[in-house]
Amino acid sequence: MQKPAFHILGLLTFVFASSSYGCDNYPVKEVTSGIYYHQGVHEEPAESNIGAIANVSFVLGEKCVAVIDSGGSYIEGTLLRKAIKEKTDLPICYVINTHVHPDHIFGNAAFKEDKPEFVGHEKLPASLAAREPYFARIFGESLGSAYEGVEFIAPTMTVNKDKPVTIDLGNRQLLLTAYPTSHTDHDLTVFDSNTKTLWTGDLLFMGRIPAMDGSINGVIDTVEQLQAMDVNYIIPGHGTASSDLWQQGLANQLRYFNVLRDGIREIIADFGTIDQASKQVGWEEEANWELFDQYHRRNVTSSFVQLEWE
Repeated sequence: MQKPAFHILGLLTFVFASSSYGCDNYPVKEVTSGIYYHQGVHEEPAESNIGAIANVSFVLGEKCVAVIDSGGSYIEGTLLRKAIKEKTDLPICYVINTHVHPDHIFGNAAFKEDKPEFVGHEKLPASLAAREPYFARIFGESLGSAYEGVEFIAPTMTVNKDKPVTIDLGNRQLLLTAYPTSHTDHDLTVFDSNTKTLWTGDLLFMGRIPAMDGSINGVIDTVEQLQAMDVNYIIPGHGTASSDLWQQGLANQLRYFNVLRDGIREIIADFGTIDQASKQVGWEEEANWELFDQYHRRNVTSSFVQLEWE
């Protein structure tokens, strides 16, 4: 159902009155020809930032536009859609979700009137259905009024990890690749062959500490695969898009996860406990990452549970 104009106006009025976001201060940057992104802030989702903590992006073809991650709220999705319409009159034919986390998918409903294909990993529908009650409760609280308008929209098109899919925007082909369990069990990357631009989703965090919601062994393997790719530009899930900084970003993330894995394995080999690991492993990394205190212990405990059964 299309949202009435007064409903959208009310949401945007909230944005202008209560946060740093609005029509004139939701900037999008051109990474390279026809590819734009809005860089999320290194914060936790809150009413004041409308959940706009992840990078969201769009790419222009000659026929239509693809959105890659839609933002952390309906409000952000609306601002992203407005930014697209300021750049082109072409229809929006795809909304691609790199994974299930709310900062990447909560803007989907803003694009319903465009009737796009919503695209994701083959495991995204099950993950979305399983997490919807939890996400609705937790993010309904953390986002406050900015949660209004959020809908959980399952993909209408999915990608199998054994068979990448190519979509054509008109003289611009995007390769969609699904991965085994890494950051999550349903990560998807997007690669533009024209410019050799890669969207990693949360397989790459720049500056902000990476979060573990999948497999530490899997994410290490996948990051090593990304390092070997022939890429000119990377748009990460969080942090600065670039033509050069991403190599160091991948190396930093790989170092962090290897420090965790090596340290946890040592404790397990000595019959140590998960509590020991959370207090001892990886703290030398603290100065290297924003939001370290919010995520590091969780990364350690999640990884410990996986590694103790190797």
